Amino acid sequence: MTKVFLRKKIQNRVLNGHPWIFGNEVGEISGEVSPGDIVDVFTHNGFFVGRGYINPQSQIIIRLLTRDKNEQINDQFFYNRLMKCWQYRQKIGYVENCRLVFGEADEMPALIIDKFNDYFVLQTLALGMDRWKGAIVDALNKIFQPKGIYERNDVPVRELEGLAQIKGFLSEPFDTNLVINENGLKFHVDVVNGQKTGYFLDQQDNRRAIQHIVKDADVLEAFCYTGTFSCHAGYYGAKSVLGLDISETAVNTARRNAELNNLSDVCKFQAVNAFDVLKAWTKEDKKFDVVILDPPAFTKSRENIQKAITGYKEINLRGMKLLKPGGFLVTASCTNLVPPSLFLEIIDMAAKDAKKKIKQVTFQTQAQDHPILWNIDNTTYLKFLIVEVS
Repeated sequence: MTKVFLRKKIQNRVLNGHPWIFGNEVGEISGEVSPGDIVDVFTHNGFFVGRGYINPQSQIIIRLLTRDKNEQINDQFFYNRLMKCWQYRQKIGYVENCRLVFGEADEMPALIIDKFNDYFVLQTLALGMDRWKGAIVDALNKIFQPKGIYERNDVPVRELEGLAQIKGFLSEPFDTNLVINENGLKFHVDVVNGQKTGYFLDQQDNRRAIQHIVKDADVLEAFCYTGTFSCHAGYYGAKSVLGLDISETAVNTARRNAELNNLSDVCKFQAVNAFDVLKAWTKEDKKFDVVILDPPAFTKSRENIQKAITGYKEINLRGMKLLKPGGFLVTASCTNLVPPSLFLEIIDMAAKDAKKKIKQVTFQTQAQDHPILWNIDNTTYLKFLIVEVS
């Protein structure tokens, strides 16, 4: 097997548990290198570090799959890993709908699998993982006997690995418009055309957190997408709920979700630019009891981080100004490039600029089926905050 030796001065990050090895961290390669192949990784002086897949075309040249010298990477390896993931989700109570595999946090870098009851949606985001797609599908079939498996590999990041963007069935075709249960409600999941894998499971715990603050309240949700927070607000007793999103398709799904849960009288939706509306309504002095902000990631690269900070600060400032005294701001950020400490700092800056006082109610991360490893920063990506604003 091809051997890769790390540079002495910059190998500590990998030795401390991070599975990514960048090109500039590699000192020497002994043997043939074929993109997607499994290689053994050693320290500069020959101590075994781990085994993973290599792709010289990628900025992340190697992603480690195991640190056990005796563990071979084969079909059985993926079956064992998937079984381990499933047993963990069962232990923490996520059995119906869950993120079954959360990439690096589950020791399967660049693999995402979401479970929607008896259906699975997967993404293989690196060449080395894509090579094992057949073994992964076989393992899913053995463990779950699913009604259907679909791949959502229509993501630009694959092109950095020399892979094409594709989507389609990895099982017999099935009706991809699913309906799932969450916190006592039902929601449509558009496996083929919805964002990411068709539904944002990472907020399922956080959606419960609004239960008490929305009772008898007038609620505004900006960037509502398919209205999951809005429907939860209606379900938990809100007086009125208005959801805003720029996507007509998302808004139509939001309306269908409200209808599915008999909430059409309470939950209304508009296809508008939420940024513009927040700005206009601030000037009009419109007021709500609760404002929910769950925007898309404002940046996917470090170069645009300042732009993202400005964007988050702006919408949160406007959200605060739209609240009645003693109202609640529910706000989230899903980019891992904005760490929790920076996110809280942004909210603090927004409050000062809006001349508001804030009191933290709760600060949470993504749902527990998206595990966090403390030595891998990008596994902590979702920040979810509720504050009282006065």
